Amino acid sequence: MKLPEAKRAIISTEKLRDYVLSFEHGSGRAKAAFFTMLGYEAAQWQQLEHDLREQHLVADARLRRKTRWGDEYEIIAELRGPNG
Repeated sequence: MKLPEAKRAIISTEKLRDYVLSFEHGSGRAKAAFFTMLGYEAAQWQQLEHDLREQHLVADARLRRKTRWGDEYEIIAELRGPNG
């Protein structure tokens, strides 16, 4: 199934820039190393947001669980970064 309301998905600037792409964040470091290998960097976090929207939010999603904040979905798809 496709992610419901994918076009309205919120991808937090802080989560991308200050966590996923941050070598200073304690638990984000490993993620930053991985995404840096793909060609992403914190200063251009918008590229990662764009690629997630264009490559992941259009892929099939699976409902993982329902929470008090809403439904949580999982998408497993390839991400082609700036490095190809």
